[in-house]
Amino acid sequence: MIYLELFFGFLKVGLFTFGGGYAAIPLIRETVLAHSWMSDDTLSTLIAVSESTPGPIMVNLATFVGSQKAGVSGALCATFAVVLPAFVVILLLMKLLKNAMKNPAVKAAVNNMKPCVAGMIMATGVFMAAKSFFPEAITVDAVALVLTVILAFLYFGSKKAFKKGMSPILLIILAGTAGVAIYGI
Repeated sequence: MIYLELFFGFLKVGLFTFGGGYAAIPLIRETVLAHSWMSDDTLSTLIAVSESTPGPIMVNLATFVGSQKAGVSGALCATFAVVLPAFVVILLLMKLLKNAMKNPAVKAAVNNMKPCVAGMIMATGVFMAAKSFFPEAITVDAVALVLTVILAFLYFGSKKAFKKGMSPILLIILAGTAGVAIYGI
């Protein structure tokens, strides 16, 4: 019985939450308190823990609540239920996009968005580099500056050397790997 309650309770959270994990907190609180799964104080503690652990807060909360009520199988049940609606929506969108990508106008629009995405990623990198170079006191992290310049040359140089250039995803992976190698975890 607890598994059905966890499943349908968190399925409702997954279905009717829009705006990210923080928007889900009131609905999760309502669901948890309505089923008397735990006290409001305990839930507040779990919210704080969920905010500080890696991963989406809504998934973390579902996992913690399910674990508290029914162990590992309860955690799996609640987590599956909360992500199921988003998973189904993504599958449907992928099916629609797969068919839409056959349309030349849609294909052209997507291809024209690629430089925008690369620009947003680059702007984020420049912003993060500027924040690390110029915090309260004006100090420059020379290693971060050199890393940014190297990654920029790799990205824009690949555009000149190869027809398609480097994938922005590959650039993100290279930047993350270099950051971990240089700064550690």
